Amino acid sequence: MTDSTSTQYGDTVLLPKTAFPLRADAVKREHQYRERCTSFLYAWQRERETSQEFILHDGPPYANGNLHLGHALNKILKDVINRYQLLQGKKVHYVPGWDCHGLPIEQKALESLKKDHRTLSAVEIREAARQRALSEVEKQRKDFMSWCIMGDWDHPYKTLNLDFELRQLQLFHDMVEKGYIYRQLKPVYWSPSSRTALAEAELEYNDEHKSRSIYVKLPVVSSDLHRSLPEDAKVYLLVWTTTPWTMPANRAVSINPEIDYVLAKGGDKEYFVVAKDREGVLQQSGAESESLEISALTLLQSRYRHPLTGNLYPILAGSHVTAESGTGLVHTAPGHGMEDYEVCLKHGILPFSPVDEDGMFTTDAGAGLAGKCTFTEGNAAVIDMLRQNNLLYKEELYTHKYPYDWRTKKPVMLRATAQWFANLTDLQQDGVNALSSVQMIPETSRHRLTQFTLSRKEWCISRQRAWGVPIPVLYGVKDGKPLLTSESISHIISVFEQRGTDLWWTEPNDEVFIAPTYRQGEQAYKRGYDTMDVWFDSGTSWTMLGKDQRAQVYLEGSDQHRGWFQSSLLTSVASRGHAPYEKLITHGFVLDEQGRKMAKSLGNIVEPSVIVHGGKINKKQSPPYGTDILRLWVASTEFTRDVTMGPTILAHIAESMRKIRTTARFMLGNLHDFRESDLVAYEGLRPFDKYMLGKLSQFIMMVENAYESFAFNQAVQAFHNFNNNVLSATYFDVIKDRLYNEATNATSRRSAQTVLYHILKSYTVCLAPIACHTSEEIYEHMGSILDDTHTSVFQNPWPRIPSQWNADEELQKDFDALLQLKTSVNQVLESMRQEKLLTTSQGASLSIICNEKTPDFLSKHADDLSDINLVSSVEILISDQPEESMHYADHVTSDGKGAR
Repeated sequence: MTDSTSTQYGDTVLLPKTAFPLRADAVKREHQYRERCTSFLYAWQRERETSQEFILHDGPPYANGNLHLGHALNKILKDVINRYQLLQGKKVHYVPGWDCHGLPIEQKALESLKKDHRTLSAVEIREAARQRALSEVEKQRKDFMSWCIMGDWDHPYKTLNLDFELRQLQLFHDMVEKGYIYRQLKPVYWSPSSRTALAEAELEYNDEHKSRSIYVKLPVVSSDLHRSLPEDAKVYLLVWTTTPWTMPANRAVSINPEIDYVLAKGGDKEYFVVAKDREGVLQQSGAESESLEISALTLLQSRYRHPLTGNLYPILAGSHVTAESGTGLVHTAPGHGMEDYEVCLKHGILPFSPVDEDGMFTTDAGAGLAGKCTFTEGNAAVIDMLRQNNLLYKEELYTHKYPYDWRTKKPVMLRATAQWFANLTDLQQDGVNALSSVQMIPETSRHRLTQFTLSRKEWCISRQRAWGVPIPVLYGVKDGKPLLTSESISHIISVFEQRGTDLWWTEPNDEVFIAPTYRQGEQAYKRGYDTMDVWFDSGTSWTMLGKDQRAQVYLEGSDQHRGWFQSSLLTSVASRGHAPYEKLITHGFVLDEQGRKMAKSLGNIVEPSVIVHGGKINKKQSPPYGTDILRLWVASTEFTRDVTMGPTILAHIAESMRKIRTTARFMLGNLHDFRESDLVAYEGLRPFDKYMLGKLSQFIMMVENAYESFAFNQAVQAFHNFNNNVLSATYFDVIKDRLYNEATNATSRRSAQTVLYHILKSYTVCLAPIACHTSEEIYEHMGSILDDTHTSVFQNPWPRIPSQWNADEELQKDFDALLQLKTSVNQVLESMRQEKLLTTSQGASLSIICNEKTPDFLSKHADDLSDINLVSSVEILISDQPEESMHYADHVTSDGKGAR
C-alpha cells in the first residue's frame, strides 16, 4: 500500500495542532485585521508598479440618514470586484463619493434649527445644510469602513467640495457653448411640499391616488353647430378632467381630427359634443341616444365660453387626444400640462398658471379662489362654482396613478415656471448609440436604460432652493433676459474659483460677477438664485477621472436607470461623445424572506449594524455575526434580481461560514509541522494527491470564472461544493491515516501535506474578495508554513495553475471512476452498520469482483484503493460473469462475516 519510507510509523499519533479557532468571535477579531486589508492595502496597491489600472467609479449615496441593507449590498458588491482585480495585479482606483446637495439635507438642517425657513437667509440655510451634510458623511463613512470596504476614504469626493463644483460648472459652460442649455417658461413638475421644480427621476407614482374627476359643460358659440337644432337649443363641449383646480387656467379645448364626433342630445334642449365612441358617457347618465355626426372642421371653426370667466377660447387640433377615455375632447391648460403647452404653443397661446410655489391660487385665478390650496379647498371651490353656474355635468371619485415627490411623499403638479433646461433631442440617440459599446449586466437592463433615455426630450436642471450649486447666469434688470454668453459664464466661474460659490449669496455687489465687457453698457445685470438639479451634480462626477478617462465599471441599483446611470451618460455624451463607463452592472432591491418590501410597519427591517454587532437588547435572538457573514450573504445572492434577507437566511449563511472555517482549521492543523522546504515535487506525489491537485485547479478556474463574470453566487457555490463534496467528504477522510499515523517525514505524509499546502494557499486567496477578515486570519496562521509572508493576504497574486496539474487526463478519469466505486462501497458499508455487522469501515476488507477488461486501472491504483475506500485491505478478483452483472462492488467482509 505504501513505499518503504512511509511504513515507518511514528511513536505517537500526529494529531492536528492550530490556534485557529472554529468560531470566529467576529466582532473582536475582525477589528484586528481591518486596517491591513483596507487603508493600508489601498495605499500599498496604489504605489505598485503596474500600467494596468482598474477604475470602479462610485455612485454617490445621499448624505442623509442611516445606512440600510441596500447600501451594504451595493458597497460590498463593489468591494468584491475591486479586491478580485487587485489580486489580478491591477492598480485599483476606488474613490468613495457622497451626494451632498438637495432638498432632504436642507429640510433636515432646517428641522435642527427649529426655525421657520422663511425667517432665514440663504446664507444661514446653506451653512446649516453644509454642516448637516458633512456630519452625515462622516457617520456613513465610519459605517461603510466597518464593512471592510477598501478605498480612498481619506480623500472621498463630495459634491459640495469646491473642486467638484468647479468641474460641474465648467461642464455646464461646455454644454452652453454647444447649445444644449436654454431657459423657457413652460410646465414642469412642481412640488408644492418642497417648493421647487422636480425632474422625472425625482418622482414616484402612487397607483391608488384618488381624485375628484368631473365632466364639465363648456357653452359653444357657433352658428354652424346650432343651425340644425331647435332655436332654443343649448350646445356644449363636454370635457372630463381629474384636476378640477386647473379649470381657471383653461385656454382651449383639443380634439383629434382623426376621431369621429357627434352632437348628442342630453335631455331638455341640451346637446353635447363628444366622440362617437364615447357616447356611452351620456347614456350612463340616462340621456337620450339620438345624435348627429359633425365634422372636425366644423368644431375647429367654433369657439366656446370659459365656464368661470365667460371669455371666448378656441378649439384646437391635437394628435394626443384619444377616444379611449373621457369624452374625446380635452380640457387644455397650457400652464399645467406638457401636451397642452405644445398644442397651444403652435397657436401662439402662452401658458397661464395662477398658482404660486406653495400650490395656492393667486389673485389671477379670480375672486373666491385666491389663497386657497389647489389640491384641497381650492379644488372644491372650483367644483362648487361650476355647479352654481350649472356647468357641472357630473362628478365621480376616480382612482388612478399619480406622481408624488419621492422625498416628501406628497402629490406634485405640472406648473408653468421659467426654468433652465438641457435639450436632449439630439442627445437621446447619441446616448443610445454610445450604449452599444457598453457591456450590460444583466443584459436585460439595456432595454430599460434605452427606453428611459429615449423618453426624455428635455431635462429641467434648475431648482428653486438655496442649498445647491448656483446656475452662473445674470439677468437684465430691465428686461429680465438671461445673459447666457461664454464670456459671462467664464468670468463667474473664475470668481468662484478664487472665492467659492457661497459668494453668490454673500456678496452684496452684483458687479463682482459681471464680466468687464458688460459693465459699460446701458443694461444693468443682477444675479438669479436658481441652483442645479442634484442629478446634474452627481451626473458630472465622471469629470474627476479626467477628460477622456472611462471607468471600467459603474454598479448601482435598478432605480438608477432613470437616475445616475442616465444623467452620467447624457452629460458625458454631451461633453465628449462617449459613455463614461465600459460595464454597467445593476443590482436589485433587498426584500424580506417572504419577498416583501422592508418597512417599519411590517416589522421586517433587518439592519446591517444588527447583523454585524448583534441586537442591543437581545444578543441571543440577534447574535453578532460579524462583517464577513454580511459579505458572504451579499456574495451568495443572485444580485441582478431582487434579493432576500431574514433570520433563516442569516443562519444558513452562518453555517456556510462555519464549514469554511472548519475546512481551513483542518488544513492548518495538519500543516503545523510543515514548511515550504518540505514540499514534494509533483512527480513524487501519490497518484490520488495528483488527482486532488487537478480538482483544485478546477475549483480555482470555477471561482475565477465566477469573479470574472460578476456571478459571485457561483463562487460561493463552488466553495460549498469543494468543501462538502471534494474535501470533507473525500480527500480529508482519505489522507487522515497518512497524516496521523505515518512518520513525520514519511514521503506519503509529506505528499498529502503538499497538496493541503497548495489547497490552503489557493483557497485563502480565492476566498479573500468575499470574506476578507477570515482570509486575513487564515493567512496570519499560515505564517509558520510560508517562507515569505506579506502583511496582507491581498499582497499575494491570484493562484496560478501549473500545467501539469491538468496534464494527466487518464489519471483524472481513473480516480473519477474509483470515487464512483467508493459511492457503491459506502452503500454496502452503511448497510452493514445498520445491521450491526460493522462498527468502523477500517475493520472491513473489500473484494472487488470484475471481468478481465476492468482490472487494469484498478491494479494500477491498487495502493490507493484501501485509503480511498477507508477499509483495511482490498482484493481484486476476476470473474467470467457478464460485465453488466458487475455494476457495483459485490462483496465486503468483516471479521469473517459477509454482506451482499
